[in-house]
Amino acid sequence: MVYDSVMPDTSSFSCALVTGASSGLGEEFSLQIAPRVGKLVLVARRESRLLLLADRIRGSYPHVAVAVFAVDLNSPTERDQLAKTLTARGFLPDLLVNNAGLGDYGEFASADWEKLQSMLHVNIEALTHLSHLLVPGMIRRGGGAIINVSSLASILPIPDFAVYAATKAYVSSFSEALRIELREHHIPVLAVCPGPVRTEFGKVSQRSADSPGMPAKKSFYVPKEQVVAESLAALDRNAARVYPGLKTAAAALVISALPLFVLRYVMSFRPRRS
Repeated sequence: MVYDSVMPDTSSFSCALVTGASSGLGEEFSLQIAPRVGKLVLVARRESRLLLLADRIRGSYPHVAVAVFAVDLNSPTERDQLAKTLTARGFLPDLLVNNAGLGDYGEFASADWEKLQSMLHVNIEALTHLSHLLVPGMIRRGGGAIINVSSLASILPIPDFAVYAATKAYVSSFSEALRIELREHHIPVLAVCPGPVRTEFGKVSQRSADSPGMPAKKSFYVPKEQVVAESLAALDRNAARVYPGLKTAAAALVISALPLFVLRYVMSFRPRRS
């Protein structure tokens, strides 16, 4: 891990925004962030789930003002409108958690283009756009923080998961560069790079209900609660990147040390699905 000499105070925030908050890691980020904030913005497409989560948070943390926004992050118009509504309602995020993401498991040549396009829009464009919409306000107000949920896949060329892995490579690279730019403004940027996590992501990534899921050993999975807890701890210590879970961190260390031609050879033997 690389740390800056100046450690900004990330123990609490005035307002946090979490995308993809209706389930999985986004839901867990919302639950674990709630005690740290005065206001919490939950963003996803499924409003009914967001409302249930908001009620749960209000019941546990009555001091937190929770706002729910059903937004399709595919749409730049809806993203722009979200930013305008937040300003109008006085919800000014100083913690942005770009968690929303899509996957597609299968050969690139047989992929549905609309699904790939949605993945590019959400994983790359929406994350970048929301950062661009909210970072200037953080700078004006004197600080904040950004958590970008990437993946262990960001350091691997993965057959049958080619576009997803490439989008996460963008997320990790963008996070590192943005972190350097924002250092002088005391706005840390953290790239979270989990391995397999049991969420709805795996099912959504499948191309049909009866198609097999992504090959991964059961022992390699990390609970979503641990992923989020380690991520927030990494933010508190001003880390640039975190690979939650001991096995994931060890795998990242080995992968990062291997030359590309070795990775290319090893990945050619990875179990494949058409």
